[in-house]
Amino acid sequence: MTQTVESPEVHDRQLQSRDAKRVTYVGAWLDGLLSIVKVVVGFMVGSAALVADGIHSFSDLVTDGFVLAAIHYGHQEPDDDHHYGHGRIETLTTLLLGSVLIFVAGGIAWSSLVRLFNGTAVEPPGAWAILVAFAALLAKEWIFRYTMRVAKRVKSKLLEANAWHSRSDALSTAVVLAAMIASQFGAGWVDAVAAIIVGLLVGKVGWDLLWESARELVDTALPEDIQQQMHDVACSAPGVDSVHELRTRQSAGWVMVDLHVVVAPKITVSEAHEIGNEVSRRLRHEFPALTDVIFHIDPEDDAGEGDPSRLPGLPLRPEVEAALNERWYKHPVWRTLNELQLHYLDDKVSVSLIIDNAVQQPPQCLASQLKALASDIEWLGHVEVMFITRAASSSMR
Repeated sequence: MTQTVESPEVHDRQLQSRDAKRVTYVGAWLDGLLSIVKVVVGFMVGSAALVADGIHSFSDLVTDGFVLAAIHYGHQEPDDDHHYGHGRIETLTTLLLGSVLIFVAGGIAWSSLVRLFNGTAVEPPGAWAILVAFAALLAKEWIFRYTMRVAKRVKSKLLEANAWHSRSDALSTAVVLAAMIASQFGAGWVDAVAAIIVGLLVGKVGWDLLWESARELVDTALPEDIQQQMHDVACSAPGVDSVHELRTRQSAGWVMVDLHVVVAPKITVSEAHEIGNEVSRRLRHEFPALTDVIFHIDPEDDAGEGDPSRLPGLPLRPEVEAALNERWYKHPVWRTLNELQLHYLDDKVSVSLIIDNAVQQPPQCLASQLKALASDIEWLGHVEVMFITRAASSSMR
């Protein structure tokens, strides 16, 4: 019987998704209750401002529904259609909420300007309406702080946007409360002035969220100091000669990085790959938000030379062996060949021939002979001959 073991990353995402849903459900219930109370009390006391504020709270309930849908789909694991996960759904929803905040801000400011210039009279609401507005203000401020605390912990821009939407409702309720108190004493114009100021503040929050989401959608890199820290961490791994072409991007609070790791030119593929794995481990340890690390192993520093796949390539093993066999087939080194290693360095193909020690000549002389026989091959670089004893060959097998 096999048992599936969840990775720490998957477990962390599930916990974060659970916390995000819980705080959003709490906010949704609170928004629903406040919208009903505000509208009912507003109609009872004849306060148009309180009725409008109730409608604003209902708009929060709608956005809570958007947030829950985005959390559900945005935290799903990669599938056949979304190989990099669904985090962009959360980013798009944050973009939507930022837009909603800007429209809400515009509506608050415009209606307040109209009331201010028209000199619309505000009737005294009475003590009960003022107490309802005060209680609603405290409730919305509490849900704002609760949601923002969870948003910071799970690193969710979407929850942060929803928290600011709750704060916009709290600010509009504060405006309504101030207007009620002022109108109770005959100064109804305070409502309009305060609402314009609140509209500008809410609009600033919406613009900031819109800007951050847009930067994420166009794959804006992390700050340069963070990139330098990642570079230094990668270079600290044993076996790393240097690091170049380090690139970063973000998605719904998570970070992705890809980089080129330069290692010694003649180590084995498996050793080079394990060095890359160690670089990945160190980066993930120092930067917990990293969700994807892609490394490319380089045997030499080719920074700034462009994409090698777009340049003319060197011949691969079948072509190399055919060309060498055509020139070396009569030489004893080729006839006693145990292993042929190819090294693609400095735009040349260097070869290392490992042979049995039956050829009684110094390896340097043999290498010179082979190099002379293949002098017409432009892509041939350094030629090296190495002996291997029969005992060593048997033990290696």
